[in-house]
Amino acid sequence: KEILLAGQKNGVAHAIDPDKEGEILWNRKVAEGGVQGGLQWGQATDGKALYASIADTRWLSQGNITADVELDPNMGGGVIALDLVTGEILWEVPPVSCVGRDRCSPAETAAVTAIEGVVFSGAVSGEMRAFNSETGEEIWRYDTVREYETVNGAPGRGGAIDQAGPVVVDGRVYFNSGYAKWGGNPGNVLLVF
Repeated sequence: KEILLAGQKNGVAHAIDPDKEGEILWNRKVAEGGVQGGLQWGQATDGKALYASIADTRWLSQGNITADVELDPNMGGGVIALDLVTGEILWEVPPVSCVGRDRCSPAETAAVTAIEGVVFSGAVSGEMRAFNSETGEEIWRYDTVREYETVNGAPGRGGAIDQAGPVVVDGRVYFNSGYAKWGGNPGNVLLVF
């Protein structure tokens, strides 16, 4: 059976039936939501579960949301898997830690990517993680916040991971690192693993 899945910034995930004029199959609130909150740039499915990263970004300083606002290092983040039929939580993982990091938020605002057996999620902290899609067990983590020697010799620096999720092609994982808007760490690299 085909279903349509959607996530909102208010933190609610939805499953609807396209064959029954959009009849709601289930709704599940999985995040607090807000301006940069809830379910942000995109979720993923492998036909078994809906995988979503939790944004719930918060700031310590208010006013205009610009590059110089201060992120709350204790709010947001985490990844969750929901059963496609019932919307029940299959597993969830906690957010990354911002201890000892500058311009850090544990919020996971970037789109999630799912391939057979693995779910990828990037965080504003600059960390990319991969999880076992069946259990939620972390199987890989990489901290992108550092200097890089680039293939073209240009100065490279990793930073916040936001917006687009990883792209996986022919056994390689591609994603960008560095996003200064909303208080995140600036950067300018495309990483390939």
